[in-house]
Amino acid sequence: MLALIQRVSEASVRVDGEVVGRIGPGLLALVGIEPGDNEAQTARMAERLLAYRVFADEAGRMNRSLAQTGGGLLLVSQFTLAADTRSGNRPGFSTAAPPEEAERTFSHLVAACRARHGGVETGQFGAHMVVSLVNDGPVTFLLRA
Repeated sequence: MLALIQRVSEASVRVDGEVVGRIGPGLLALVGIEPGDNEAQTARMAERLLAYRVFADEAGRMNRSLAQTGGGLLLVSQFTLAADTRSGNRPGFSTAAPPEEAERTFSHLVAACRARHGGVETGQFGAHMVVSLVNDGPVTFLLRA
């Protein structure tokens, strides 16, 4: 499981012109599910998303987590993140979990985050989504569970 996280001032997801998820200051996490991702990895990723220190403390250093700031978390499933891009000019998707497995695992991640943190929003699994964000920094990290 991978998550490309971006510290944002705001972010939203639209499907067919309708907003399905929106946050103010917080984290946007684009999540790629790989074959075999399990509950342990889901729990670990939820923990990392909420505890990863990417927000400024009083001294301006990245020392505060999402859990500490109370910011929003926008989770967006993105199978292309798990693509194999090591060779050629076209990505391969055999390294991404099949849709049914990915949807189940992503739902577990959403539930784990919501159980520990308020303000968790999502995109719509499997839909064509338009993601808008204002990256704060920019601050972007790739996490692996």
